[in-house]
Amino acid sequence: MNRILVTGGAGFIGSSMAEKLAADKNNYVVIIDDLTTGSINKIPQSAHKNVRFIKCDVNDWMDVSGIMYSQPFDYVFHYAAVVGVTRTLENPVKVLNDLSGIRHLLYLAKNSGVKRVYFSSSSEVYGESFHFPQHEETTPLNSRLPYAIVKNASESYLKAFQQEYGLEYTIFRFFNTYGPRQSKDFVVSKFLAKALKNEPIELYGGGSQTRTFCYIDDNVDACLNAFKQNLYINDVVNIGGEDEVPIIDLAKLIIKITKSKSEILNLPPLPEGDMTRRKPDLTRMKKLLSRNHLSLEEGLRKILDNTKFIL
Repeated sequence: MNRILVTGGAGFIGSSMAEKLAADKNNYVVIIDDLTTGSINKIPQSAHKNVRFIKCDVNDWMDVSGIMYSQPFDYVFHYAAVVGVTRTLENPVKVLNDLSGIRHLLYLAKNSGVKRVYFSSSSEVYGESFHFPQHEETTPLNSRLPYAIVKNASESYLKAFQQEYGLEYTIFRFFNTYGPRQSKDFVVSKFLAKALKNEPIELYGGGSQTRTFCYIDDNVDACLNAFKQNLYINDVVNIGGEDEVPIIDLAKLIIKITKSKSEILNLPPLPEGDMTRRKPDLTRMKKLLSRNHLSLEEGLRKILDNTKFIL
């Protein structure tokens, strides 16, 4: 049996990954989360009784070391982090504290027999990129914000521990991911909530910024296949959506499919942190997914049909 630790497993992507891992009765999944932004309601229930939740702050050495030294783990999925543009801009010190978490996990992993660490990095490591599509091997690393710096430094930690101690890793660079469990302070869920209440949808800087949007099942299934098939070991994989969409077009699409009366309001651009363009090279992800990406409209309709989407 694989013993797997999922940090941040009460969050949106972490809980979705934990649920898929627990669907295999040959996996025993321990979820840790400090519930600062995660929710106990997102912790998956398993028919196999192979899921355990422990409230824990991965940035606290005493907290996380007690768990990892008391029971052996074969694999770690490290998803715990402060996320969200506004939240990370408003809490820069808290964001930087996440460097303690990756450092703790790696030292504990290499001392306790963990075979591999899977790390949720971010498209933010590309900064304001000049090369499109953004390829894993052409990272400019010109980012300035604390969140991006933490992800860059964490990737460096993983590579250093592999070189010095032989601890394997796979880095997933997540681009915008959306789905039913996402909290309401991210762009898709925020716009949907506003549209369903016929409230104004606010766009920063006119909404000309472009993003790709990856439905949660595409994200998790690609990452899960990397785990199952032992692919991209000691390597990096972009995980994102195919189509580059201006934010204003996202707002218009959501208004259309919800038949909303919401108005679009233009606000001044954010002072920093709102990159103008995102478009990942998905060559590696497509090999993992082995199916077409779900379109943005299909994904939005799946959210609206899902009882887990709550205003």
